[in-house]
Amino acid sequence: MLSDVTTPQDLDDRFRETLAALPAADGRRDPAGPVTDGAPLTGAQLLSLFDAQVTSRQLDLAGRWLRSFGEGFYTIGSAGHEGNAAVAAALRPTDPALLHYRSGAFYCVRAVQVGADTAPGSGADPGSTAPGSAAAARPASPESSEEPATSAGPELLEADSESAGTRPDGAFAAYAEAARDVLRGMVASSEEPIAGGRHKVFGRADLAIVPTTSTIASHLPRAVGMGLAVERLRRLDSSGRRTGPGVRASGAAHVPWPPDAIVVCSFGDASVNHASATAAFNTAGWYDHAGLRIPVLFVCEDNGLGISVRSPQGWVEATLRSKPGIRYFAADGADPVQTYEVAAEAAAWVRRHRRPAVLHLSTVRLMGHAGADAESAYRSSGELAADLDRDPVAATARLLVEAGVATGEELLARYDETGWQVRRLAEEVLGEPKLASAAEVVSALAPRRPVRVARTVADAAARASGPGAGARTDAFGGKPPELAGPLTLAQSINAALADGLLDHPQMAIFGEDVAAKGGVYGVTKGLRDRFGAARVFDTLLDETSVLGLGLGAGLAGMLPVPEIQYLAYLHNAEDQLRGEAATMQFFSRGVFRNPMVLRVAGLAYQEGFGGHFHNDNSVAVLRDVPGLVIAVPARPDDAAPMLRTCLASAAVDGSVCVFLEPIALYHARDLYAEGDGEWLAGYPEPGAWVSGHVPIGRARVYRVGSADDLTIITFGNGVRMSLRAAATLAEEGVGTRVVDLRWLAPLPVADIIRESSATGRVLVVDETRRSGGVGEGVIAALVDAGYVGAARRVAGVDSFVPLGPAARHVLVSAEAITDGARTLLAR
Repeated sequence: MLSDVTTPQDLDDRFRETLAALPAADGRRDPAGPVTDGAPLTGAQLLSLFDAQVTSRQLDLAGRWLRSFGEGFYTIGSAGHEGNAAVAAALRPTDPALLHYRSGAFYCVRAVQVGADTAPGSGADPGSTAPGSAAAARPASPESSEEPATSAGPELLEADSESAGTRPDGAFAAYAEAARDVLRGMVASSEEPIAGGRHKVFGRADLAIVPTTSTIASHLPRAVGMGLAVERLRRLDSSGRRTGPGVRASGAAHVPWPPDAIVVCSFGDASVNHASATAAFNTAGWYDHAGLRIPVLFVCEDNGLGISVRSPQGWVEATLRSKPGIRYFAADGADPVQTYEVAAEAAAWVRRHRRPAVLHLSTVRLMGHAGADAESAYRSSGELAADLDRDPVAATARLLVEAGVATGEELLARYDETGWQVRRLAEEVLGEPKLASAAEVVSALAPRRPVRVARTVADAAARASGPGAGARTDAFGGKPPELAGPLTLAQSINAALADGLLDHPQMAIFGEDVAAKGGVYGVTKGLRDRFGAARVFDTLLDETSVLGLGLGAGLAGMLPVPEIQYLAYLHNAEDQLRGEAATMQFFSRGVFRNPMVLRVAGLAYQEGFGGHFHNDNSVAVLRDVPGLVIAVPARPDDAAPMLRTCLASAAVDGSVCVFLEPIALYHARDLYAEGDGEWLAGYPEPGAWVSGHVPIGRARVYRVGSADDLTIITFGNGVRMSLRAAATLAEEGVGTRVVDLRWLAPLPVADIIRESSATGRVLVVDETRRSGGVGEGVIAALVDAGYVGAARRVAGVDSFVPLGPAARHVLVSAEAITDGARTLLAR
């Protein structure tokens, strides 16, 4: 039936009918020559592209077959988008690619470009090369970056091509490992080479394909960040990098891709409407307008639909053409020769000019959005038939036959042989193991190697006090911070950032107002002047883009330290942390990673300023992100060692750390009385960094009086208020131990249990909200551990923070803590 033409069976039948009806050409053409007069592809190259397209098509059919008996878990396929095979052929295999979920043919071509010597199953360790941690790319092509890279891909393709009429089994051999990769993803095999059964993604380190778990444009900001990082790293020596005795030099081994690489990212037409896409396009164009280079090729594969919602006619083209600073290219995805020619032109333009461009590729969608999608509910039979007439695989076959490179019968034999081989592989991977325990599932989520982190801090201390001492003294203008006297929280963070920039050559600090202004609160003041605009720079006002720049920079081998100006501003961009940053190691078994230390000014208690947007006390969305490290330094003498730990953890383990800085404590000097200076602290000299090291997930305990009667568990502003309350209680003969959590994720559970059990009375002081606040996690940890003593909470009201004195009605106070303690002690 016409309304069912895009079901697997009818799609297969229609393709067969098309090939059978193709009339043979008058004569045979030499496959080594151009497929048509003046074409940029030879017959053999186009034949190999056909094989890649057919492999992708058969994988889609296999996915539906596997799902039919409950053994396949992913049916979003690439049917109708197989024209992206020609896009892959036009790129270099060392160009990093972030692919959307209809990229089966692209993946197959890239696998052949790289070659079987690095394919899974060949003895290569898929985890041995890790962009973001070690070099993973092949050597750069000897071809000059000033020349169009129009032959790197097809040369590899041609080398593996067989003549059309002989050994149809050879047509599939080159693509067998790529097909196995995809099938393993469909059946959630733990032997799948990138995610290990955690998700169906296109990704492999040796192919320079970075896995993307969401294709609704959320990976585009990362692509922009990667492009910016590639350019900054290739210009590093001439753009402000500090050199000298004791400063580690950064070498090419830290950069996973060649200096002239370009970044490619693909997405669907409906994604152009997403806020993340708007942010990425705007950021790329903004930087281009500012004269900074970002070599990114956006590939929009336009099939006219977002699941069931149509893109208005002409909307996508008008949208893409209107993006300032982004060069527009367009091609018909059903024409492999035109697609290759335009893609090669676009790639060469980006590579030569180091500027962003978009390739608008018209495609169709066959077999619906996914297995459960009944297209007849929202599309007419005429539309479905029109799409089928533009089947890109059939179009490639038609061109091969018309050119005399192959007959329809020969191509059908290749199609059938590929289908049989794919089905055979599908049956093989069915028997492979699945992830068998929670421990296996989370093993790649967020590795923690505290001994290595501590050693990294120790090494930094040795460099700072040894061969790098002179450079360090110069960087601080002759007066290192340990000689400056007691510092505030803001001053301590500033000094620790400077020490970090000295010790980590690839570290960069960026965000809104962080460079020239030095941050709204002066925390980054003077860093740009000391370390240069290439390492401390301002960004445009868009949090999604700030985080995207950080994600891309970390993946490219840098150590990014972005800043979000206020916690409230993070919420409109939080998916860049949740869906992109935190998932990278999880869905790549640690092969890819995006190390980052995200500084966020947050929490409440600013006097005389603010309201909700500048006094946000909501951290629940951060604590819910698996693997995320959340640090909250309350005191200056904790801030520097905690920041050093976060930088070391990002460098060693690829950790994504959020360094949440309490705004109200930035410039606090006093604790109990005005002028006492009890909230200031000296900055430790490098020789004391090891003894003062603060591991992730370890609390700090203050003992007031006997410390035997009550345990107060708190963090951030709560530490200062709780210490004041403890002093008041001490005058009443009550001994208190105040536990500063310091880390909200992971919580210092062992410290919580130990200090709570010591007194049998626990008061949890939580400046965040009562619902979804940190206190809930602390109480749950106590219950899980079997704590049987008394417990009580003092927490913020479930409200946004209002302006002015009204804030006092919804926030925790020292008086409320004291009253809560007395109530608890009276039980």
